[in-house]
Amino acid sequence: MAETICRSLRDGALEGEHAAALTIKDSITSPFGPVVFNHVLTQLSSFILAGKSQSRGLVLIALTQSPSFYANLFKTNGIEVASSDKWLRVLDCYTDPLGWKDQLAKCGGISNSSTSTAVSSSLCKDVKNLDKLFTLLLELGRGVIGAEKCRFSVAIDSISVMLRHASMVSVAGFLSNLRSHGEISSVFWLLHEDLHESKTSAALEYMSSMLATIEPMTQLANGLIRESTESISFTEQNFDRGKFNTRFKRRNGRVRVVCEEFSVDQSGIKFKSFSSEDAVAQSIVPKLQFNLQLSEKEKNDRAKVVLPFEHQGTGKSIEIYDGRKPLNDEKLGVKPSNAAKVQTNVASGGGEIIYFRDSDDEMPDSDEDPDDDLDI
Repeated sequence: MAETICRSLRDGALEGEHAAALTIKDSITSPFGPVVFNHVLTQLSSFILAGKSQSRGLVLIALTQSPSFYANLFKTNGIEVASSDKWLRVLDCYTDPLGWKDQLAKCGGISNSSTSTAVSSSLCKDVKNLDKLFTLLLELGRGVIGAEKCRFSVAIDSISVMLRHASMVSVAGFLSNLRSHGEISSVFWLLHEDLHESKTSAALEYMSSMLATIEPMTQLANGLIRESTESISFTEQNFDRGKFNTRFKRRNGRVRVVCEEFSVDQSGIKFKSFSSEDAVAQSIVPKLQFNLQLSEKEKNDRAKVVLPFEHQGTGKSIEIYDGRKPLNDEKLGVKPSNAAKVQTNVASGGGEIIYFRDSDDEMPDSDEDPDDDLDI
């Protein structure tokens, strides 16, 4: 489903809806979030270069890596960097995120040496001011798409670093403004779940239309490592592979969850589906003390259970009468015309119940409390 995620980001926002949003979530037990992020970044860049994407440009907010790192990443994946100024802008929040180097250079403490990169980048010296960051991001995006009515995509390599400098409310407002802006096609970011409270992760997941969770292939018992041998075994089984759980929120409110297996080597990351549907179901459903599926024996036993009000006849009809319409005297076996038979169970041989109304004008059971036999 990694390719489905990339295609969803490629297709972007539908008319009248917010931009597509993806949260990539990893943890210390399976720290492959940056690898998955780079994979999605290069795939979306390839779509933009080929003209197959709704967006005509990409703005990358670099918080954990320098612009030169991403220039080398694009070169390694065969993406042309020489013409990157036509489709790519990098907002450099890594080199001097708080403006300390600039202040030291003014004081003469260090030399203000600027480094040139193969990609077009702009330096941000105050990542705490998200309003200014949003304005600068829009300027870079409009510089890519020009005056045309086009859209561009936004990638944030670590929302966790952004949360280190700003409050959750500010970051949530920043992401909400990105999704609701008419010039933005799609946005995706990386989240390190271990660094935040559960409510922070839940808020970011709620704001996303897609969620990609990276989990280890083998889980530890109770999440604890008790022995050194167990620790070595756990590391060997999860250091180059894991599970990739994807959740899609559809327009009609339905949620689709799919699981894949991935492996990481020197050539990059590779995804493949599990061999059986049982492996997928087992990875999605949490570990419970009971079984949610029925065996064949349990299904047969359930089919043999007789319900309390189920028809128990053996092919013969059962007449049920409520006292509103008189039956023939032959069926009742009594002569009074105002007699009414409530129920005759022929098949069970349990006898019959005969009810005589006081008059034909009286409603059935009008002189009795219908709830008189209840303990209310």
